[in-house]
Amino acid sequence: MAARPYLSIVIPVFNEAANVAELHQQLTASLEPMGRPYEILVVDDGSTDGTLQRLVEIEGRDRRVRVLRLRRNFGQTAAFSAGFDHARGDIVVTSDGDLQNDPADIPRLVARLEEGGFDLVCGWRKERQDPYSKKIPSWFANRLISWATGVHLSDYGCSLKAIRAEVVRNLRLYGEMHRFIPAVASWMGVSVAEMPVNHRPRTRGQSKYGLGRTTRVLLDLFTVKFLGAYGTRPSHLFGGLGLVFGGAGLGVLAYLTWLKLFEDEAIGGRPLLILGALAFVTGLMFVMVGLLAEMLVRIYHESQGKPTYVVKEMPPAAQPEPEPERERVTPGR
Repeated sequence: MAARPYLSIVIPVFNEAANVAELHQQLTASLEPMGRPYEILVVDDGSTDGTLQRLVEIEGRDRRVRVLRLRRNFGQTAAFSAGFDHARGDIVVTSDGDLQNDPADIPRLVARLEEGGFDLVCGWRKERQDPYSKKIPSWFANRLISWATGVHLSDYGCSLKAIRAEVVRNLRLYGEMHRFIPAVASWMGVSVAEMPVNHRPRTRGQSKYGLGRTTRVLLDLFTVKFLGAYGTRPSHLFGGLGLVFGGAGLGVLAYLTWLKLFEDEAIGGRPLLILGALAFVTGLMFVMVGLLAEMLVRIYHESQGKPTYVVKEMPPAAQPEPEPERERVTPGR
């Protein structure tokens, strides 16, 4: 069995047969001078163009390469999650497999992680080599995500990141949430940094990104915002909305009741009566949804033993105090 690696490089690939050989060469050229034991964990996300065969050949030549094959194309988030589950290093570095991320930046990311005492260092494609059809939506998305999550980064879409293993082990990713790793990790109280990295144009293969992904990212943003702000207290959100709608409906109904009892005005045909009743019933529904959500959250955490906190350090176990020596008495003869 090979020695446990210090670095785990996790790279999901899908139909990148033209790039994997050069990717391995560049990774080797960047990682060997670091003098740290490492592994390259390549996750084949259901490729159909011969990528797997080329990866198996590389794995046969280099024992530091491990190939994890998924049964079908599950998507980049699932591929990253699979890589995290099988990574053995103390530091996990993520990257794309299309050679647009530069492996030469990996030592710089790791050094920043170690020297700055950070838990997560994200790459920033400051000079991004992509068409405007990608850069413009990404510019708006980065600002929207930063505003919604409170974690201000210039480039949420850059896959090049260095993460401490204890952070990775607590990540649970779904949908398109791999781009929200800094926001999800920030809930654990981790320290996040960002640094510029080199970005290169794609020269071989086809891009797997399109405008259709923007809609999915926005929907996942709603999920991330909800889980971050109300994941352990959903009744605060739904209950607050219920109080607003219920209070407004109750106020409208009280006003109409006053008109009927003291002003002797007909209220049966007023649209305001329907609006007040609808607002009041909506408020009750929000309160009930909040109670149900609260019960589901409690069942989730208690049935699976999920803690509502994350421990960074534990105090050393208390050592029992030595018993005082007793004075020996020599029995008389």
